[in-house]
Parts: sequence; C-alpha cells; structure tokens
Amino acid sequence: MLKVSAGKSGLVRAFLLTGTAFAALHAPAAQAQDEGNSEDQAAVQPESSGNEIVVTATKREQTLQEVPVAVTVTTAETIERAQIRDLKDLQTVVPSLSVGQRQNLGATNFFIRGFGNGANNPGIEPSVGVFVDGVYRSRTVSQITDLPDVQRIEVLRGPQSTLFGKNASAGVISITTKKPSFEFGGSAELSYGNYDALVGKALVTGPLSEDTAFSIAGGFNKRDGFFKDAATGDRTNERDRWFVRGQLLYEGDAGSIRVIGDYDKIDENCCGVVNLQPGPTYPAVLALGGRTNDPNDPFSRVVYNNFNSVNKIENFGGSIELQGDLGPGTVTAISALRKTNSLAVQDPDFTSADLVYPLLQDTKIKTFTQELRWTGEVASGLNLLLGAFFLTDKVDQRETLLYGTQFRPYANILIQGATGGALDVPTLEGTFGALEGQPTKYLNQFFQPGQGFDNQFSLSSRSLSLFGQADFEITDGLVFTAGGNWTTDSKHFRTEAVSTDTFAAIDFNAPQYAPFRQQLLYGGALAAGVGQALGLGRSATQAEIFAFATGASPAGAAGATAYATVIAPGATAYANANANNPLANPLNALKPLQFLPPFLNLPNAVEPGKTQDDNFSYTLRLAYDVSPSLNVYASYATGFKASSVNLSRDSRPFLADRTAIMNAGIAVPNLTYGSRYAGPEKSRVMEAGLKYNAGGISANLAVFDQQIEGFQTNLFTGTGFALLNAGKQSTVGVELETQANFSGLTLNFATTYLDPKYDSFNASAVGNLTGTRPAGIPKWTVVMGAQYEMQVGRGTLIPRVSYLYSSKTQIVEGLPGFLVRGPDGSIIDNTAALAAAKPFTVERNDLTASLGYEFGNGLTVEIWGRNLLKDENIETIFDSVAQAGGISGYINDPRTYGATARFKW
Repeated sequence: MLKVSAGKSGLVRAFLLTGTAFAALHAPAAQAQDEGNSEDQAAVQPESSGNEIVVTATKREQTLQEVPVAVTVTTAETIERAQIRDLKDLQTVVPSLSVGQRQNLGATNFFIRGFGNGANNPGIEPSVGVFVDGVYRSRTVSQITDLPDVQRIEVLRGPQSTLFGKNASAGVISITTKKPSFEFGGSAELSYGNYDALVGKALVTGPLSEDTAFSIAGGFNKRDGFFKDAATGDRTNERDRWFVRGQLLYEGDAGSIRVIGDYDKIDENCCGVVNLQPGPTYPAVLALGGRTNDPNDPFSRVVYNNFNSVNKIENFGGSIELQGDLGPGTVTAISALRKTNSLAVQDPDFTSADLVYPLLQDTKIKTFTQELRWTGEVASGLNLLLGAFFLTDKVDQRETLLYGTQFRPYANILIQGATGGALDVPTLEGTFGALEGQPTKYLNQFFQPGQGFDNQFSLSSRSLSLFGQADFEITDGLVFTAGGNWTTDSKHFRTEAVSTDTFAAIDFNAPQYAPFRQQLLYGGALAAGVGQALGLGRSATQAEIFAFATGASPAGAAGATAYATVIAPGATAYANANANNPLANPLNALKPLQFLPPFLNLPNAVEPGKTQDDNFSYTLRLAYDVSPSLNVYASYATGFKASSVNLSRDSRPFLADRTAIMNAGIAVPNLTYGSRYAGPEKSRVMEAGLKYNAGGISANLAVFDQQIEGFQTNLFTGTGFALLNAGKQSTVGVELETQANFSGLTLNFATTYLDPKYDSFNASAVGNLTGTRPAGIPKWTVVMGAQYEMQVGRGTLIPRVSYLYSSKTQIVEGLPGFLVRGPDGSIIDNTAALAAAKPFTVERNDLTASLGYEFGNGLTVEIWGRNLLKDENIETIFDSVAQAGGISGYINDPRTYGATARFKW
C-alpha cells in the first residue's frame, strides 16, 4: 500500500489555492482591460454558466438558481474538456459523488454523500438511481458505457421521493441528452492517447420535415490494458466498446413525440486484482508453481492469472416520450423497455496457479418502465405535479465456481500444514469412508477438478408509485412545497443451486466421526502436555512424545512417570469429554476449505422467497427569494428503497428461521445462517441551503443531517456477498459549490464535508460496528479548477485545470476472512477482522488539465492529461479467494494523456 506524502499533496493544494485566489483578486482589473478592448480580446462565453444553467431537477425547466434542491450540474462543455468518458469519470468534478468499480465491469457502485450500493449483486437495486432522458436504469451494469450526445448531467443529493417515481434513497444521477435539432448539424471527435487509446464518436442531426427531426450518434472506445498479465502474456483492464443511438422528434401543435433507441456493447478483459498481503496459504501457491504480484509493489501493474477474463456486456432498449397540453398544464408519458446481457468469466483466485476455473456469471436483466405525469399552474401561485410510475424487472443469473486441476494438491498441502503432517487428503477420504462403513466411498473424491458450485437465480420485481408535489407561493418570493410518494413493491425470487464439492458436504460434527475426533483430541492433548512438561513453548512432536513416555528424554524416569500418571490420563479424559463438543472439534481447522457447502434452495417449506413492501415518503420545503441574487431554503424529506435480494453463493437463511428449518427436516449439511434479503431502506434528511448568483459569481451552500435506517450493506466475504441491514447510519455534512466568471476566466471551487456514523449496526458482516465511522467516506472532498478563454488569432485558446482531493479514509471496516466464528457461522470475535483492515487507507490527489484551441470554423484541437500527479491509491480490499489470511485489492487508474480533434457544424 502506497501512502501519498503529505508534502506533495499539501504543496499541490497550496499552489492551486494560491493560484485561484490570485486570479480571483486580479480578475476585475482584467475585466476592465478587456472591456476597453472588447473587439480584440473578448473571449467567447458559453450561453449559460454557474447558476444560470437551466436544469430539470424539479421536472420542469428552471435555472439552477431557482431550484431549491442540492444539485450539481455538469455541462456538455465540461464533459468534453475534462475528458469525462463515463459515469466513473464524473466523480472527478462532483465532490459529493464517488464511484467504485470492482471485480468486473458490471460491479460498479455509485455513492452520494457516502450512501450507495447496488453493485456485485444483481439482486440489489441501487440506492443512487440513474435516469437517462427520464428512463430509469435498474442496475448499474446498464449505465457504465460512454456518454453520447450529453447535454448535461444533474446529480441530485439526498432522497428524491416526490419527483422521481422509482425512489432513490440516497440520490439521483439524471442524464439529459440533446434532442434532435431542426437545423442540420453535427459533430465528430477523435482522440488518441497513451496505452494506444483510440476514442471516436460522431453525431448527425437535422430535419426530416418541418415538424420532424432526427439525430444519430455512434462511437467507439479502445485502449490497451493498464496491467500486464505476466502469466498469460496479455494485458488486462483494457477498453473495447462501442455504441449507437438514434432519436426521432416530432413537434406539432398538439404536442411532441420523442423516440429513442440505443445499443452498446463491451467486450473487455477486466479487472486486474493485486495481492496486498499474502496469507499463511501463500507458500502453498508457490509450491505449486503459482505466482502473484509482489505485495510490496502493488503499483507495478503486474498481475498473474492462468487465463484471461471475459467481460461481455450488451445494453439495448428504446423509449417513447409523449408530451402535450392538458388543461392548464402539460402531460408527459415515458414508456421504456430495456435489456442487459452480461457475461463475466474470471480467474477468482488471482494467481497463476490453476486453483479455481472458472468463476462464471451470466446475467440477463429485462426492465419495463412506464411514467405518467402532469405539471401545471392550477391557480395563481400554485404549481402542481402529479405522477405515476410502474416498473417490472426480471433478473436471471447463472453462476458457476469450479475447482481447477491444482486445487486438490493445494488443499493437501494446507491440510498437512494445519495438522503437522498427521493428516492429508487421502487419509481423510479413507477415514471418513471407513467410519461410515464404506471404506471406498470417498476415495479420490475430495477437491477434484470440475467439482464446485452451480446455481441459477431468478428475481421478478413489480413496483408502483403514485407521487405528487405542490409548490404554493405564500407571498411574493416565499414558496412552500409539499409532496408525497406512495410506493408498493413486491419481489419473488428462487434459487436452483447445486454444490458438487464432496468435501464441503462432510459434517465434521456427525456422530459417526466421534472416534476420529477423540483420537485427534487425545493426540493433540498429549503433544501439548509433553511440550509443556519439557518447556518447549510448543506442542511436542511424535518422536519427543515417545522419548518422554519411555524415559529417554531429558526428563528421564520422572518424565515417564508423569506421562503415565498425569499427562496420558488427562489427555484421555479431555478427549472423552470433548469428542462431541463442536467448539472443541479438532477438524474445525479444516473448515476454511469447506467454502462451497450444500445450499438450501428456496422457495421451501419455511422460506417463501418473496417480499412485499409499502411506504409513504414525503417532502416539506420552504424557499424564499431574499433578493434577485439570493435564495434560501429549508427542507425535510424522507425517502425509501424496497428490499434487495441476495443473489449470491452467500445467500443464507435468517437465524430466526433455524428452528423452523430443523423442524421441517430440510436442513442441509454445514448449513450456516445469514440473510436471504435486506429489508427496506428508509431515509430522511433535514437540509438548509442558500444560492447566490450576481456579477458573474455563483455560490451554492447546503448544510444537512441525513439518516438512513436499515441501510443495505453488501460486503464481499471471499466466496460470496453478505447483504445486511445496518440499524441506522447518519451523516452530518456541508456542501459548498462556487463559480466565478471574469471576462473569459472561470474559477470553480467545491467542497464536501461529511461526518458519518453507524448509530446502530450490531450485526454487520464483521461484527458490531455501532458508534464507529463507516469506511470509504472521506471527511473532506475538494474540487477546484480554472479555465481561461483568450482570443488568439482567429480562434480561442482555452487552458483548463481541475484538481480533486479527498482526505485519508479507511477503505473497509473489516475483513470477514479474519473472523473467529462458531459452528453455526455466528461471529465469536471480530478483533482480528477489524485490525486486518485498519492499515489500508486511501487519499486522493487527482489533477486533470487540458489545453485547447477553438478555430473559428468549428474545429477544436486539444491536448489533455488525467491523473497527472500519478496518484496511486488502493480502491478497495477484500479477502483473497481460497487463500485464508490473504488480502487482495483493486488500484486506481494510472496517468493518461492524449490529444483530441473535434469538429462541429
């Protein structure tokens, strides 16, 4: 783990802050100079900037200044000049947004104000909702591609219950693309950068008739991988994707019709995992000829896999938006059908040894949404929005995890090591079979290639929301807003999982194995007793025990007497007393190798495999225009997200169902308990803010206290995912966004301060976290930048710089692989799990810059760079798969740079 020095990051922050302040102090003089020579030096300004930007955060067009909501807007101009390719890049310009990508392209998480989830597990709907032209994307995998013909992106912070039918408890990312134009035009862009990056896209738009227009956009994005795979000889974390998107727009006297169809495809080798801390099992990997990267140098960008990963994603769909006048207002109907097909094939042990082959996830998602809303002014000073939203969602996933050719010898090395050479795989096979009366039953059956886990999950969701909001102007400039959202959501899910792992089905506590347990306990007690008597500081070996018992050890005859009268009888008594004690079972040391046990499928006699949630959320807000340039507001809002389902190998019955499962006789061997689903999230936020806009300077300030009860946490356990509800998580925070425009010079500064806490989380995946700070949420995030547009010759020269800083924060709270568990899977001690994660922290210092020249004929050329400081950070960590005590992780992207040519007509 590399820690960025405080000296470098502090120097950069000081430099940029000083530069920003210096430019701001001198801008008025520069403005006066430009006004005196406007023909020669006036820079081309965008149509709107700062709080003058028009947004649709409240489902009607208003300027950012007029909208009493905490929202950040990223314009098309910023997207182009900051080289923002997808939503993952968006976090570099929006301080309250963070995006994390995990083991495959579909495993992408969006977080707003530290709240968010939804990746890795297709049964989880995201807490941060993503909408594209009003169409809800039900999973993050359906919106990770490049951003085509974008007009703006609005990031709404906090629960959005009364404006968006499919409620998002943490916030919304709303993407608005450009409508077809009735004037012929278009654009074309081509970029080339290091790692042989080649990005191209084009847009053509124009009229088909006096009332119908079209647009068609397409693009591709290719790049070599950031990592060298030293085992396969290829590269990983590459880019290979393309998209096409078409629109038709009809505008007539009766209203408008907008039809959108799109298709995008990804086929990439991703994502590289680095070894951060080798565990006790690491020598076994090396003994088999396996390799991993050097844990002391994770940023060498060298990884080892014994086969290339496959990430194939198809997203496609279409929508129809109808809009027309109805009474004193406008009615809008948006119908959409979308499909996503995702195939991921990976080497999940992340070594060149053939331990697991493969981890396959084949996911298909089909979503239909229908939104109907009416907005209008029903009386003087009273604006009303009424809407309904309907969704059906179908998820089907097949997942396979199978042993490779080297897992049997790998397990044999580990078993020999754990038992001091007393046991090995063949011995266990013969012993278990003999004690069951079938000596050959298990011969050559443990850890064979092709054994493992195969499951098929399906989830069907149906949701209906009725929502509305009323804005009433009490007096001139004072507006009271009240809104509500009633949602009903039902889910039905089923599993068809089969474990063919013979060893994982062995119940170490079975009565027939009592003689074996007794023998091992007796031998262990003898070794411990003799070792103590000889003062070895360890257990004695078999040779040392024999010498001690026969009087041949340094203890002589006295030792032999002690052996016969005290140590041997004591060992016998201990073994007899604990032969059937699960907590003292000497075979428990082998449980880490039983990570693919038999699965209790559902629906079953106890678990119906369905959820039903109903909720009413509301918003109350008071906004006041203090002056034409200053608006203030205060609001109280609640939000809701329905239950999410654990579609993973770690789906386990609730502990509360244990007795019923036992009584029904449906328990399977080695059944542990956890969660099948996480219940609903219920959020509330108290917020106060102000918005200022005058003289080219805009500022937005929000102070909030946000809380989510039942926050759905999803933690990787090394083999699957633990989906659990936190009792209560709260965050107190402040957000400030400013922009100043001075005759071609634009300065921006934004910061977010967050102070989160688990108010109650007694049963997390790593034990009790109540009263602690949630990991992964920095206290401070700062985005600052400057852009200057100066007339040079017949064109405009535009230098631009942007800097993102986030303060040091712990990456995860704990690592489940280090927990001490009881036989039923319950946590006995989490000290080691919390301590293992504590050293891993992240601090971001990301500098982006570009220099462009816009010719007068529509041509722009630009050079650019991202992560210019070569900031190196670990993005997340997790328990290494099938390597107890090991820690693996993902690291951030390296420095990239290139050149772009863009032409608009």
